[in-house]
Amino acid sequence: MSAVTTDAPTTTTGPVVTAKGLTRHYEVGGGLFGKPKTVRALSDLDFELTPGRTLAVVGESGCGKSTLARVVTLIEEPTRGELEISGTNATPDAWKSLRSKVQIVFQDPYGSLNPRQRIGQILMEPLLINRPKMPHSEREEKAREMLRLVGLRPEHFDRYPHMFSGGQRQRIAIGRALMLEPEVLVLDEPVSALDVSIQSSVLNLLIDLQERMQLAYLFISHDLSVVRHVADEVKVMYLGRAVETGPKDMIFENPQHPYTKALLSATPRADPEAAKERIKLEGELPSPLAVPPGCAFAPRCWKAQEKCRAARPLLDGAVQKSACFFPEGEGKPSAEAPES
Repeated sequence: MSAVTTDAPTTTTGPVVTAKGLTRHYEVGGGLFGKPKTVRALSDLDFELTPGRTLAVVGESGCGKSTLARVVTLIEEPTRGELEISGTNATPDAWKSLRSKVQIVFQDPYGSLNPRQRIGQILMEPLLINRPKMPHSEREEKAREMLRLVGLRPEHFDRYPHMFSGGQRQRIAIGRALMLEPEVLVLDEPVSALDVSIQSSVLNLLIDLQERMQLAYLFISHDLSVVRHVADEVKVMYLGRAVETGPKDMIFENPQHPYTKALLSATPRADPEAAKERIKLEGELPSPLAVPPGCAFAPRCWKAQEKCRAARPLLDGAVQKSACFFPEGEGKPSAEAPES
């Protein structure tokens, strides 16, 4: 009998994760006599994760992607807002019971594995910690089956991480994350540290595992060509806030926010003859310690007007939503967000 369930469970229509107004701020010291300052890493994020589907979160470094990963995986508590996992409010009192439902795969396959442990030990460790009463023989059987499921061979069970390539190590990390049979997998730049030649094989593995196990993915990436391959929905973030969100095809074919359009213009295309307009953003990403008033993107936006610097646009729309007073294409102008 197989030690790991590979048949897809009964598909549910409801979300496995629901976030409303999810916010994470940090207080940083102001010195001996100075007042502490607030880093607004994540502000008022709403989203749902559904079994068998992938939500991709994209944006420049510093936009809040990694903070979101830490909050969803219950590493950090949100400053405010609601986070619900499998129908349970994810308060600190419930973290212990919920952590097995949400697992994470980190960016660096070299740093995320203990070099002193054999692969079998690495795979069995989550079961040893979370299910200490499980017999060793059952843990080992499940680990060996997981090794096969992620495309590695039986003899790899007793080897050390340094004996594997980057792609193989990431397969091991994915296997470890799946040992507790989670419902949600947070993928934090899972292929950015890998050679381009093996990225596709790891992405195809993730897609196959999602279909088999009906996993919900939160896929964090800065590489839009990768996002286009794996995502069902896309959320574009800038300085901790969502500026556009919607189905993948809508976002890629008809971006409404100028920031989204600028990101897409920098994405390489396979067709060298396709018309392409590269948009170069002026200036640097502002500090989350000093978020500009109004629309945070206004200082770098070629369409910004006085209204953009005075008021913040609300993330608005029916299916595809954007936060812009002067959107691209046929997008509907946003309403002003209430003062917070």
